[in-house]
Amino acid sequence: MKNKNFKRKKISSENIEDLIRDLIEGDRVALGRAITICESTIVSDRVFANQIVNACLPKSGNSIRIGITGVPGVGKSTFIESFGQFLIKKLHKKVAVLAVDPTSGISKGSILGDKTRMDYLSREDNAFIRPSPSGGALGGVANQSRESILLCEAAGFEIILVETVGVGQSETEVKEMTDFFLLLMLAGAGDELQGIKRGIMEMADGMLINKADGDNKVRARNAKKDYQNALHLFPKTESGWIPKVEVCSALENENIDLAWDLIDSYFKETKANGFFEKQRKRQRISWFKAVLNQMWYLELNKSEDLKIRKTILENEVKEGKLSPYFAAKELIKEATKK
Repeated sequence: MKNKNFKRKKISSENIEDLIRDLIEGDRVALGRAITICESTIVSDRVFANQIVNACLPKSGNSIRIGITGVPGVGKSTFIESFGQFLIKKLHKKVAVLAVDPTSGISKGSILGDKTRMDYLSREDNAFIRPSPSGGALGGVANQSRESILLCEAAGFEIILVETVGVGQSETEVKEMTDFFLLLMLAGAGDELQGIKRGIMEMADGMLINKADGDNKVRARNAKKDYQNALHLFPKTESGWIPKVEVCSALENENIDLAWDLIDSYFKETKANGFFEKQRKRQRISWFKAVLNQMWYLELNKSEDLKIRKTILENEVKEGKLSPYFAAKELIKEATKK
């Protein structure tokens, strides 16, 4: 790997081409730097980010994108480390992990540090791990996760694993940017989580009952039957795929291959029936709409007059004098006059 230290060198129009070239050649330092630029909230960095993304676009789209979620304590990071090593050592794949951490309300940075919890995987030459703050984004997915996926693909990574925060909020975003949605569950978690399970289970393409080790093996096998029966009661999926359930122990590296068997079977079936490409096209439109909304919001904040008007409307909403809908409509009406 080339030792170009882009982190200490301020990016400019003169060296951006070098950064792009090294990224496409698989340089992980360049990849990390490019993702940092794409995640930046600095307006000037957005110009470079767009240049990077446009250059990498023709080189992207050739990976399998896997979303992984589950409630806290289910062992997501342990599973990803074990699964990632299986993909690298057994299947000889290049694996990128985008581990989206909750955002600190004080520093606005990641507070879990997923990379430090995947010690062995982070040492692999064919692995790239990127912890990113969620920034409060819907579904616990970082605002620029779509761009990060694209850049990882351009750098030659064949499997992209996107780990969500998994604290029970809507996971719609990760479903809209990955090919396979994997739900990790625990046996005997209790009825208090049923409200969370129902919504996420309806989106899952496959489920793994983790921590099936020791005294928990029997409970895990029973849970597999229960969840499989529950999945059959859900409406038929558009893909035609029937979600399946398996058990594993990430801690003891048992049945990790079953996770890949699930994903590979889904990949082959949806490729054959045309759903895979149909979903990818739909995801590109979803990305376009998300960026359009983001750019519209940024445009509203460019005008000083609109910023002042926005503050006035916010105060009226706060005091209960205006409904949020009416205030937003008024602001958009004024923006379109300019």
